[in-house]
Amino acid sequence: MIKKLIIFLIITIFFFQKGFSDNSDIYKKIDLFGEVLEKINQEYVDDVDQSKSMDAAINGVLQSLDPYSAYMTPESFEGMQTETSGEFGGLGIEVGMEAGVVKVISPIDNTPASKAGLKAGDYIVKIDNVQVQGKTLMEAVDLMRGPVGSSIEITVRRRDVKKAIIFNITREVIQVQSVKSELINNNIGYIRLTSFNENSSEQIKKKIDKLKKNIDLKGYILDLRNNPGGLLSQAIKISDFFLENGEIVSTKSRKMSENRKWFAKKGDITGGKTLIVLINYGSASASEIVAGALKDHKRAIILGENSYGKGSVQSIIPLQNKGAIRLTIAKYYLPSGKSISEVGVTPDIEVIEGSDDFKFNSETDNQLNFALKLLNG
Repeated sequence: MIKKLIIFLIITIFFFQKGFSDNSDIYKKIDLFGEVLEKINQEYVDDVDQSKSMDAAINGVLQSLDPYSAYMTPESFEGMQTETSGEFGGLGIEVGMEAGVVKVISPIDNTPASKAGLKAGDYIVKIDNVQVQGKTLMEAVDLMRGPVGSSIEITVRRRDVKKAIIFNITREVIQVQSVKSELINNNIGYIRLTSFNENSSEQIKKKIDKLKKNIDLKGYILDLRNNPGGLLSQAIKISDFFLENGEIVSTKSRKMSENRKWFAKKGDITGGKTLIVLINYGSASASEIVAGALKDHKRAIILGENSYGKGSVQSIIPLQNKGAIRLTIAKYYLPSGKSISEVGVTPDIEVIEGSDDFKFNSETDNQLNFALKLLNG
């Protein structure tokens, strides 16, 4: 069994790791890897589960590529595919891996995580007093799962905060309403998009159709803060709503045949009204595609903070052992030709958030209030 796993690992290294100049280097590394395994089995202070060691080694190869590639054991892959139907609850956060630590990409509005005060950029260091350092992303996610109504203690490290912060959170069934809207001051159309799911574009179109009936409407605010992304197809459709023509986004992969570009169709459904897009560090992936496309075409004023910088496409690839790998297969590029990966979208006007516990549309929301002042002249 261990030999088969070693062969699998070496094949994985051959295809996904760079730096080997020729076959002789690869064979030397194979010998070295075998020697290390032998020393571990002979000398390590405790008995070692060889299967788990190999899972960790495989995952290590994938995570050395980028924070989003990872190995899923058969158990974790099955868990990802299974609909819990309320049997298990969640916290409502999108997470990734950075330097071996679980990082919050974004808390989702009105979920236990956002209500408790978790923020984009927080590093989760403990889950119920279990150290996260050294665990895989899927292992950490499994620790956060649990029955609806059960509580969990999350310890995080936050930028510019010296002491660790502890959150006690109760798990809930996560039901995200992706689009919310309202008419502010009787002349500003405010649209809040929390995720890009199958119906987001249809919902936004209905909201805009309703808002633009107001004859005094001066413009729109599209709020993408703390939106972790979602479906690429929805990002393209929503960008297209505000553009008359031009490229929206492109993807570039290792295979030339898989490189693609998407373009806007004629017709701005707002009639060219002034548009301000709000972003922050929790705006990721599809949110960055929309903000970046509208910025590059000078269709919108981008206001807030630099976005997260997740500009890559992941594919779930099943394996023979009924597990799978999540592998980055392409990167997103904006119309300007710039990549979003690890850079994000820079706002036209930088405005920091008013407080750590602000609520959208509250008096402490610096970014929204700044946008309203711009639109009202």
